[in-house]
Amino acid sequence: MARVASLTKRSLITKANRTMVTATGVAAFLVVFSLVASNTLFSQMLYQNRVISAKRTAKNQLVSDLSARDSLVNSYKTFVSPQTNLIGGNSDGSGAKGGDNAQLVLDALPSQYDFPALATTLEKLLTSDNLQILSITGTDEELSQQSASNGSSAPIPMPFQFEVSGSYQSIQSMIASFESSIRPFQVQTIQLAGTEGSMTATVSAQTFYQPGVTLNITNKVVQ
Repeated sequence: MARVASLTKRSLITKANRTMVTATGVAAFLVVFSLVASNTLFSQMLYQNRVISAKRTAKNQLVSDLSARDSLVNSYKTFVSPQTNLIGGNSDGSGAKGGDNAQLVLDALPSQYDFPALATTLEKLLTSDNLQILSITGTDEELSQQSASNGSSAPIPMPFQFEVSGSYQSIQSMIASFESSIRPFQVQTIQLAGTEGSMTATVSAQTFYQPGVTLNITNKVVQ
């Protein structure tokens, strides 16, 4: 009987040990799972907070941009609305002084390199002063200027030369026309030859154009 009792007691102890090991294993698994799940949920929560913060920043920026857009539109309408433009011409008219203020600004500082258009402008200025155009020269650098102006918004010079003939008074009037032109001209050298009634002027000068600014819309990935 003592032997049977001893075996039964040992069997119960073994069973209890197995139960304890199983319970300990299950508890350890649950603890590890809970830690991993908690870490994952915490990381996900931090990520969602960063996403929400980035969206809130983007929304605030969008609201500010929309307000600036509306203000810019109103300012533009006010700028182009006068019937008489900045240089005293008719906003709806044509000719040297015609066009609204926005068109005058575009004519003053074009957004693209265009040497043929510059030559046309020079012809109008020179012929209006009763001068005979002997030559208009310059280098058409449209291709090289396109690559040089990428990403730049600063005015870029466009050098040119011309030679005209006429009276001394006509040449004086020509200089005054360049000074009062809506488009900026920078005269570098003037060479005069001849008499007061018949004079030749050789001029080296430059004007400018200003590349337009582009808006780059990008996507941001929240890490």
